[in-house]
Amino acid sequence: MTQSPQEFEPEAIRPARGGQALAPGLYLVATPIGNLRDVTLRCLDVLAGADRVLAEDTRVTRRLLDAYGIEAKLQPYHDHNGDKVRPRVLEAIAAGEIIALVSDAGTPLVSDPGYKLAHAVIEAGLMVTAIPGASAVLSALCVAGLPTDCFTFAGFPPPRTAAREAWLKPFREIRGSLVIYEGASRLPASLASMAKVLGSRQAAVCRELTKFHEEVRRGTLDALAAHYHEAGPPRGEMVIVVGPGPEDHWDEARIDAALGQVMAEMRIKDAAARIADVSGWSKRDVYARALALKGDAPRGEPKPGDGM
Repeated sequence: MTQSPQEFEPEAIRPARGGQALAPGLYLVATPIGNLRDVTLRCLDVLAGADRVLAEDTRVTRRLLDAYGIEAKLQPYHDHNGDKVRPRVLEAIAAGEIIALVSDAGTPLVSDPGYKLAHAVIEAGLMVTAIPGASAVLSALCVAGLPTDCFTFAGFPPPRTAAREAWLKPFREIRGSLVIYEGASRLPASLASMAKVLGSRQAAVCRELTKFHEEVRRGTLDALAAHYHEAGPPRGEMVIVVGPGPEDHWDEARIDAALGQVMAEMRIKDAAARIADVSGWSKRDVYARALALKGDAPRGEPKPGDGM
């Protein structure tokens, strides 16, 4: 998530920094997700004391460093150069260097390429330290107004509709809130997919968190999908929080048992539609299971011409 330079006054918010000694190792440093005032003093200490700072986009990180008067050696680290950079980082840490890793914003390793580097450093028996701070996931959970005692962070869904809906299906079984990142341009379509696969759950679209235009829109997935379909994609960075499904849980065994009862009384198509309505499953998925129970098609593969 990008930062907004107009939201801070560098001279007014630059704190004094201590001279804490840092041991050689990899430091995973959380940075603000929008408002640069959310930086921590320990973050500044590490960035100022590091031999080099690895960043997804050095231009974004340079704004943060410039805001606090930090002179640091910046080096890009991302999916495209990771294989080449990791061995050099391991050699540098083994030789006694202090390496800081930051994402464009927020906590490193959350939907960014830092995991492979941290894993490699740990496997090499070298030190990895987390410098906690801002997190879009936790910020969204706090303002969504949905259960926070149990949640799953799912990251970014696939961009194409069919792949996205297949990706969402396993999350129907998750007990707790679901946190998803999504790009603004795909928000209306993504919400429609969530409503179709997950059912009419309560949700919140959290936009531009910690920034001047922060907005949280709450409602059912159906209502949110309809709103953004009509209003169009909003601007900014999005975090979607989806509330847990109903306690009345429908797994595959229950679907099959219910279908077995109603298929004796009505056509397979009508039976599938009725069970889909009461269970929250998609009509297509229930119809596929009905065909499988009847023995007309492999489970999950409706015959041509038998579609809903």
